[in-house]
Amino acid sequence: MREIDVSEIRSKVSELCISANLFLPDGMKEKISGCIEDEQSELCRSVLGDIVSNIDCAKQLGVPICQDTGMAVIFIDVGQDVHFVGGSLEQAINDGVSDGYINGRLRLSIVGDPLVRKNTDCNAPAVIHTRIVEGDGVDVTVAPKGFGSENMSALKMFTPSATKEDIIDFVVDTVSSAGSNPCPPITVGVGIGGDFEYSALLAKKALCRDLNTRNSDPLYAEMESEMLRRINMLGIGAQGFGGTVTALYVNIEKFSTHIAGLPVAVNIGCHVTRHAHARI
Repeated sequence: MREIDVSEIRSKVSELCISANLFLPDGMKEKISGCIEDEQSELCRSVLGDIVSNIDCAKQLGVPICQDTGMAVIFIDVGQDVHFVGGSLEQAINDGVSDGYINGRLRLSIVGDPLVRKNTDCNAPAVIHTRIVEGDGVDVTVAPKGFGSENMSALKMFTPSATKEDIIDFVVDTVSSAGSNPCPPITVGVGIGGDFEYSALLAKKALCRDLNTRNSDPLYAEMESEMLRRINMLGIGAQGFGGTVTALYVNIEKFSTHIAGLPVAVNIGCHVTRHAHARI
């Protein structure tokens, strides 16, 4: 049994909140830069260049890459041989979010009650997804999620008779309806299977997968490629100016489901889809 003081979790979450908002994951800047050559619209090539310049400026100045520093989504995988000491794990995570957002001078965007709408002034509480795994380590991923893109997401309960073409149509239609709202070029996470809420979690996790890693199942890898191809034929383009690069990647995550159902969720991310990871 390994003991971990929750203060270590608090410190690491704080650090990850700041780094996730200041620096894009590996490969994202290069992906956007590479799209400039593929983009057929002169205006959108200019916009993509501005996006790359913004990423560089944020790094140089130590400021967030987007003014919407998001709602903190925390994925934490806890080894079953870990024993936390020193207080509450959940409280430590939320305190870490507060520390990171306040000390990192990140925008505080969370209201404590969805109808009363009073700001918590600390960007907590976070959305926390905890999973028990083997071992004596803890993996923490912080994925700040802006709501310009989050608001454009969708979920549909298909019947088992739905085809892969039906699912592709749903994903493409969701992006088409979103238009310029999620600040394209976008990223698209798709969750297929599970139940109502788990398909949405799969879609969120899909956004955190490496952008260059295709689904290991050829069926789903082919669907990812076809979704991306059709999305980029919509003509939305960077920031909605009508170009040929609307999405950077599509990631699908799947899970077993009930014989009577086929849930599909689409979680859209903007061109600054952010996440940072650490292992303790």
